[in-house]
Amino acid sequence: MIGWKQHVQLVSEKARLCSYDMTALSTDKKNCFLEYLSEILIQNEDKILKYNQKDVTKCQKLGYSKAFIDRLFLNAERVKKMSGALKNLISLENPVGKVIQKTTRPNGLIITKVRVPIGVIAIIYESRPDVTIEAASLCIKSGNCVILRGGSESVNSNEILVECLKKALEKAGISSDAVGFISKGGRKAVKYLLSLDSLIDLVIPRGGESLIRAVVENSKIPVIKHYKGVCHIYVDKEVDVNMALVVTLNAKVQRPGTCNAVETLLVHRDIASVFLPEMAKLFRQNNVEIRGCHETLRLIPDAKPADESDWYQEYLDLIISIRIVSSVDEAIAHINKYGTKHSDSILTSNTKTAEKFLNKVDSACVYHNASTRFTDGGEFGLGAEIGISTDKIHARGPMALEELTTYKYLIYGNGQIRT
Repeated sequence: MIGWKQHVQLVSEKARLCSYDMTALSTDKKNCFLEYLSEILIQNEDKILKYNQKDVTKCQKLGYSKAFIDRLFLNAERVKKMSGALKNLISLENPVGKVIQKTTRPNGLIITKVRVPIGVIAIIYESRPDVTIEAASLCIKSGNCVILRGGSESVNSNEILVECLKKALEKAGISSDAVGFISKGGRKAVKYLLSLDSLIDLVIPRGGESLIRAVVENSKIPVIKHYKGVCHIYVDKEVDVNMALVVTLNAKVQRPGTCNAVETLLVHRDIASVFLPEMAKLFRQNNVEIRGCHETLRLIPDAKPADESDWYQEYLDLIISIRIVSSVDEAIAHINKYGTKHSDSILTSNTKTAEKFLNKVDSACVYHNASTRFTDGGEFGLGAEIGISTDKIHARGPMALEELTTYKYLIYGNGQIRT
């Protein structure tokens, strides 16, 4: 049995060699892989759930939070959702080979700019086993090889899902080396993986802020990431109150453990006395802890006082901080100071106010009259997403097929020389 360092090196070397063949992989072959994988997941549903239950039971015994367990947990519905997402991905256009620009120079040279795969992408993630399928399927469809390194808390789930991936690759006539899985070595293996800049082209970490910062600090390879999702909803003075109640509740409680759940609610002073008592009732009914500014406490006496750290906090839980503001400009200033450039929403019936918010909030996804929970590749019609980026270079927001490609120039001549 080889040691962890040899294991990481071997998986990475195989992925690099495989990546050269992946660039020429036909769309039909990629789609065959996705079709087979969709079927294999359903065929292996019982086995997947059995392996996942091992991870869930272990984490429950160790006292992990309900939000964490929710991210880890798989059931028949979630397996079917993974399978369905693969079918949706089949229908999406293959970006590889797409001509971005084509020009003919005065000397007759034809210069074509075309989309190509990035190459080898390492995905380092924590508790969500569905990332295993999302990441691998998007990488294969976009012509990339992928190296998966999930957390120890989901090791059983990931092992069976990688087994399904490799079966589908082989059935489609694609090398199983296109999906690599780092299964040993712990943090030492991750650190070593991040040093292999001659074999790996890009790293995408998915998980908590501490994981992402550790990856950025240790990586010799370019990293696309978001550290956390401190998402906001601003309820303007000109608003349909019933709509605002429904949207805000959805953004907080529909799945609080996700990075696109709202963490801070900003409310215009002129609407606060009407809106906040009703909102507080809904929050209480859904076991949401409220932390508020001093004005909020006067309207919601049972709320806890919010301090400065709350405005920076990604709770990933049934907790929300509330601040009353005097204008849309104050809301924008708050978001640009405390936010993480992820997803923010304004609820208003005033289109001019909405446009100001949409233009001035510096986030990857900015909404008008909608829940922040829609920041997702599937909801955006992109198919399964590989992650959400709050960077501004190369990719921003939900990352799907096109964001997993780069480009190169193909130049056609007939003997031209430079003079």
